[in-house]
Amino acid sequence: MRKISLYLMLLTSAAFIASCDKSKNVQLHTIIHEDGRCEREVSYHTVMSKEERDSLWAGDNVQWAYPLPEYLNTDAFMGTHTDVEGDTVTTTFSNIFNSVEEMCQKTPLNLNGSRIKSKASLEKRFRWFYTEYTYTETFISVADSFKLPATDYADKDVISYWFTGQPNLMQGLTGSEVSQKISKMEEQVDQWFNDNFYQSVFEYMVDNYDSIPNPPISKERFVALRDSFYHNIIGKSEMMLLNHEIQDNYRDFYHSNAYADFFNDETPLGEGLSDKLYTHFNIFSFDVPYVLTMPGKVWDPGTGIVMDGAVYYQLTGERLIPGDYTITATSRVTHIWAYALAILIILVAIGSFIYRGKAKRMGQTES
Repeated sequence: MRKISLYLMLLTSAAFIASCDKSKNVQLHTIIHEDGRCEREVSYHTVMSKEERDSLWAGDNVQWAYPLPEYLNTDAFMGTHTDVEGDTVTTTFSNIFNSVEEMCQKTPLNLNGSRIKSKASLEKRFRWFYTEYTYTETFISVADSFKLPATDYADKDVISYWFTGQPNLMQGLTGSEVSQKISKMEEQVDQWFNDNFYQSVFEYMVDNYDSIPNPPISKERFVALRDSFYHNIIGKSEMMLLNHEIQDNYRDFYHSNAYADFFNDETPLGEGLSDKLYTHFNIFSFDVPYVLTMPGKVWDPGTGIVMDGAVYYQLTGERLIPGDYTITATSRVTHIWAYALAILIILVAIGSFIYRGKAKRMGQTES
């Protein structure tokens, strides 16, 4: 019988969290100009009732008044406009920056209450017939959100492939071989997240142990039994994400209900633990489509997909787990004047050759 995948359960839970949050409709758009300036737009879509939409109108202008999604940080954005189409309201914030470096200091995305950090560069290379632009932006990893690194459980390339799709470890494999390889990866990732989950629960319980009324054992004894308890619950349940499962295991192992409040969201201890664990779920639910518009025509989109002249990337929390996540694209702006000048030079050269030929023939005739 196949084991239940903790990781798939995690993704299902994260998807549910995202479905309850307007942040799932956030989109980031970066626009690079030929002169080195850049624009950044961040928008989000909200489905509203007629009463809610009517409340946005003030005079002839639509004012944004709906609460911002938690992933947005718009303190550095000046322009704002709101569009209403049917029952969907789209609010867009924008700003123009003098350089990509300045733009990245004010990335408009938050994750777990902190601004996501990124660094960018723009290379401009003159090639006579065209100018080549290469834009690169690197988003800083959130790996330090997990006490136990994923690379302790699987090879670095395996972890990178699982969370980012790179490098392609499945090239040349058959379907059955891919299935076997994926199954092994899934077990390793399950174990990694399971251990991190337990580590977070254990640390929180130790930090708040003095708040437990009539604990069955001392804090020191609780710490000493850490590994023994962990192996016990792994043997009894594979579904640590379910509060009642964990609560039952603590009760059975310690022969006491003293720890029940930690797994009841309606108690202060339970609420605090849920908030702590939510930071992990939040990473997996973070998903912001990233659109990049480059000068001229894009000829190398990196890992992105070109559609309607723009490059689309997936900026997700998962992709920030193995390490820094980099997007890059290269475009070319054609110099019409260079082609015109080249044609003119060729025409002048041809005309000069013809003129010299005629002059030579005329000189021979006169002589």
